[in-house]
This record gives sequence, structure tokens and C-alpha cells, in this order.
Amino acid sequence: MWDITQLEAYFDQLLKTTVAWSTSPSFYAQCGLVLFSLVFAFTLAQFLKKSVPIFRDQPKQGNLYGFRRNIFLASDLLFPLFNIVFLGIAVEVSTEFIEHSWLVRISQSLAVVFMLYSVINRIIRNQLVRRIVTWIAIPIALLEVFGWLDDVTTYLDSIDIQIGNIRISAYGIARVIIFGFVLFWLGRVSNQIGQQVIRNQEDLDVGTREVFAKLFQVTLTVVIFILLLQVMGINLTALAVFGGALGVGLGFGLQAIASNFISGIIILLDRSITVGDHIELEDGRSGVIRELKMRSTTLETYDGKDIMVPNEQFITSNFVNWTHKNLKQRYAINFQIAYDTDLHKLFDILREVVASHPQVLSGDDIPIEERPDAEIAGFGDSGVDILVEFWMEGIDDGKNRVGADLLLMIWDALKENNMEIPYPRREVTLLNQ
Repeated sequence: MWDITQLEAYFDQLLKTTVAWSTSPSFYAQCGLVLFSLVFAFTLAQFLKKSVPIFRDQPKQGNLYGFRRNIFLASDLLFPLFNIVFLGIAVEVSTEFIEHSWLVRISQSLAVVFMLYSVINRIIRNQLVRRIVTWIAIPIALLEVFGWLDDVTTYLDSIDIQIGNIRISAYGIARVIIFGFVLFWLGRVSNQIGQQVIRNQEDLDVGTREVFAKLFQVTLTVVIFILLLQVMGINLTALAVFGGALGVGLGFGLQAIASNFISGIIILLDRSITVGDHIELEDGRSGVIRELKMRSTTLETYDGKDIMVPNEQFITSNFVNWTHKNLKQRYAINFQIAYDTDLHKLFDILREVVASHPQVLSGDDIPIEERPDAEIAGFGDSGVDILVEFWMEGIDDGKNRVGADLLLMIWDALKENNMEIPYPRREVTLLNQ
């Protein structure tokens, strides 16, 4: 136990050491380097925020809006980032010319902590990510500030268990969890930004953009997987054994997954279908392709449902692509008219009514075979069968419900011209008994 005299001597010595440090030339020199770094970093950050348009002006809606908005928000991180860089340079200068750099190193470590707080407050919106950064990244930075990080990692590494030739330590588990989370988070953000950039390339057709987007996604996944294996300390030569086991698995339980994956690549490369195409499957279901994935394709129906179709189905079965190469489609309307109707007048009326619809292709610039037409389809029991044909761009459903509009327009035109749609008629002959 220390007595009062020893404590007084200890604090007296601590005070003398502190006074000696605070009055030494090296202390003032380091303070000058820290102050210079702060001023220079602040000045450069303010200059860039005022002179660079992407940092100065609030982004407007348009291409890459989310990416441009993140860069604009990141402009507040310029000062802490430059501060870290210039303090790093000050550490080297202080070590080389002053032979002491402890104060500059502490300042740099505190700058890293300030940078993390700035990232949390301005960039990260996900609550889970903010908590992880707050409770993991910042404590690690504080341990580095006070020089305790190496001692903590050594202690965690000493807590281990041995399973055969595999050694598992608390430090290894913590490292995999932290770096694994960081890699997956960066991978998800990079995947979203990368695919958005690729899909915004208007000089490429939709199919090519989808091919590059999916290849980018696969490449990024492979890179993250390899980096995670390196963090886990797994030798990549062990992947040869894993590849053999994976091949056996693909031959049995994963055959369907592998088939859909390969089919997705084939579809993207041969461009038989693409986003926006209207597809009718062999079983009669139909919808517009909203998304092409490596395992399945999403069809959105006009009644708001999503149909998840395995990619293999587009390779092994028949389907109808209504809008792949040509958006123009021909449709027909069938009805009956009374036998006493003036058909020549009726046909002129029908052509004029159908051509008046804004979504029906008509006019002198349209080929004659694509203009609205009306003709006799046959003679029925109760009246003359009339066939009306017209062309339009798109599918006659959803927002393009042209057929229903034309039926009402034809009905109104028939009423205005006193033309009747006949009822079924039967003649009954009574024989005298």
C-alpha cells in the first residue's frame, strides 16, 4: 500500500514530467504541426466545397441521382479526411526532424475517431450499420489512440480452441465477423451503384446492359468470397477440393439451381428476352418482364401479380414474345350485324371510328395492310359476321385497353346510324294434325 508521502512524490514527479513536456521545443513543434494540418485541411476542404460543382450544388433528380446525392453529402467528410492525411504527413515530418511524434500520432488517432463519427452522422442511414460502427469501429479506434489495440488483440488471440488441425481463436472470430460485415456491406453498396451506372448507359441496348450488370454482380460476388476466405485464413488451394465436392453436389442436389443459373447466362447472351418484353408462357400465363435474375425471371401481370419463372423454362419450353422485335400488334373485333344493313356504309363507318382512336395506327403514312379495316367474315344464322382488324403499338391490356374502347365506340356509331345487332332468331312451323 502506498502512503501519503509516496503519493505526493508520484504526483510531484508526474507534474514535473508534464511541465517538462509542455515547455519543451518538441512539444511546441508538434503543436505547430497539428495546428498547421488542421488549418490546411479546413482551407482545402472549404475551397473544394465552393469551387467543385458536385460538392457545391444540391443534386437534382436525374441519372445517378442517388450516387450524386451521396457524393454531395460526403462533401462534409472532406475536412476530417484531409485532416487524417495531413496529420499522417506531419507524423513523418515530426519523426524525421523532431525525433518525437507522440502528440501528432494521438491527434491523428483522434482525427480517425472524428471521421468515424462524421460518417455515422452524415452518410450511414441504416440503424444496424450505425450501431455496429458505433460499438465496434469507434472502440477499436480509441484503443489505437491509447496504444492498447495490440495488447487486446494478443489477449483475444490467446483465447482459442483446437479442433484437429484447425485453431479457432476469439480474435479470429471477431476479425471474420467485422471484416465479413464490412465486405458484404461494401459489396451491396458497390453492386447497387455499379448496376445503376451500367443500366444508365443509354448508348447500349437493354439486353447488353443486363448482360454487363449481371456479369458485374457475379464478378463482385466472387471477389468478395475470395477476400472473405483470405480473412478467414483459408488457403485458396483448398478450393480445389471444394470445387470437386461442389461438382458432385451440382450433379445431384444442386442440378436445378445450376441449370437455372446457366440458362440465365444463355438468355442474357442470346437476348431472346429482355426487360420490357411481353411474354406468354406455354401454360397461358403472361406478363411483362420486370427483372432478369441469374436464377429466375420476374413477369409482372396487368392485375398486379408477379410470376417467378425459372430461367430453365425459357430454354426447354415454348413461349411467345409479343414485343421483342416489333411493338406493333394486330387485333381483331368480331360481331354480327342484321342482314338488312347497308354493309358498304357500315364498313366506311367502322374504318373511320377505329381510325379515330389515338392509339390505333392510321393515316396515309401507315402501310395499307396496317390500316384499320372491316370485312365480311361469314354469314351466320341471325346476321352477317363482321371482322374489324386494327394495328397498335403494345399489348391490348393494362394501360393500352384499346379493344374495350373500340367496342363502345362501335356500339355508339351503330346506334347513331340505326344499325342493329341481331338477336338469335328461330322459325317454328306448326303442322296441322
